Amino acid sequence: MERMRRRILALAGLASAGVALPGLSRAAGPGDGARLKIGIVGSGRVGGTLGAIWAKAGHRVMLSSRDIEHDRALAARIGPNASAGTPREAAAFGEVVVVSVPYGALPEVGKALADVIRDKVVIDTCNPFEGRDGEIALWAREKGAGLASAELLAGARVVRAFNAIGHVRMGEAHERPGQAGMPIAGDDARAVDLASRLVRDIGFEPVLVGGLAMGRHLMPGTPLAGERTPDEIRRIAATLR
Repeated sequence: MERMRRRILALAGLASAGVALPGLSRAAGPGDGARLKIGIVGSGRVGGTLGAIWAKAGHRVMLSSRDIEHDRALAARIGPNASAGTPREAAAFGEVVVVSVPYGALPEVGKALADVIRDKVVIDTCNPFEGRDGEIALWAREKGAGLASAELLAGARVVRAFNAIGHVRMGEAHERPGQAGMPIAGDDARAVDLASRLVRDIGFEPVLVGGLAMGRHLMPGTPLAGERTPDEIRRIAATLR
């Protein structure tokens, strides 16, 4: 947690000093150079790190969690492109919504936000771990995390990304952009396109490994876990089903 806080503070300091962050597009967006509005549901290690870098890339980010004071403090450290709200406010705010919560909380998130995430692009960073999440993790692993998340986030255009690499590396990849790959999985072409743009803003090269059924491989303990080159990801993914 302390290392993440220092990373976010460092990013915020660079931006406030007017220093451009290498590898980050200042006007990335949906094809016309427009900046995106990104709602983050779950502003912990992964969500907070992603939010900080996207805000520095020029996107507008709304952070949310169970602790609004944490989100307000984090947004203040990140800078003017970041704000805080409730999970519902963040989901309504975002053109793209990032869900980054423990997998055991995903059913609650899906039910509470069903009407506001319908037809929206939702990036699912969540991984099911039996020791933490209990029975739902067993179900999600058997079904496949991508298909399970899509069922729990019904109506959303789900893409799995940011699942197989730790948050510390997510916060550093912009220093050497494009050298490491980020495996992603999704069935919706537009959703995959928007997610890919945001992956590049973090500093990774997106590698589509297949539809949501391949989302089972995007988590720790699988052959695609860890940092790899884009070509390595493609070679490994070609051997998986």
